[in-house]
Amino acid sequence: MQPIDYKEYIEFNPEIRFGKPVIKGTRISVYDVLQWLASGLTHDEILSDFPQLTPPHIFACLAYAANKERIIKVA
Repeated sequence: MQPIDYKEYIEFNPEIRFGKPVIKGTRISVYDVLQWLASGLTHDEILSDFPQLTPPHIFACLAYAANKERIIKVA
């Protein structure tokens, strides 16, 4: 499987959700998706509840979080 380029699926727009990263074309934030996963929802449950999302959207959120974790600097 090819690594997903989260920039294809995630955008920052100061007019949407105060500039938080969101899935392009939606108001669903990366945080929302990560929180649902952390709460135990499966990919299928998320996709069923939010039909505008696709599996690559979920993987893009995970890739975004992984990248953010990678670049955090320890003081």
